[in-house]
Amino acid sequence: MPKMIFVNLPVTDLDASMTFYQSIGFVNKPHFSDNTAACMVWSEAINVMLLTHAKWRTFTSRPIPPATSSEVALTLSFDSRELVDAMNEAAAANGGTGDINPVQDHGFMYSRDMADPDGHIWGAMWMDPAAIPSGDQNQLQ
Repeated sequence: MPKMIFVNLPVTDLDASMTFYQSIGFVNKPHFSDNTAACMVWSEAINVMLLTHAKWRTFTSRPIPPATSSEVALTLSFDSRELVDAMNEAAAANGGTGDINPVQDHGFMYSRDMADPDGHIWGAMWMDPAAIPSGDQNQLQ
C-alpha cells in the first residue's frame, strides 16, 4: 500500500464544506462518504476527511476549536502562480475566506493562505527551486 495521508477535519455543514473543497480542486470519493463524512481527494496520496461534529466526536473527546482559532496550517503545491491565485479566488467565492494572511512573494516562491468555512487554514504555494538565490538553498531544507 502506498503511503498516504488522511487529514480529518470537523465541519459544521457537510454539504457546504464539500462544495467548498470541490471548488478548490478536491474530488469527492463516494465510496468513503456518507451523511456524516466525506472523503475529498487531492491526489493519490492526499485525502481530506470532512466529518460532522457528531462523527468527529466518535474519534476523540477533545473539544472542537472555534473557527477563529488555528491548530494547523496545511499547504498544497501548485505548478504556477496563476493556479495559486485561482485557488484563493475559488475559496473566497465558495464559502471560505481568501488571503487570511499577507501574500508571500519571494520571487522564487509565492503563496497565499485561505480558510475553509470552518476556519481550517489552507495555503496554496508555487516554488521554482532553480530560481532560489544562491545562499538561500539551506532555508528550504
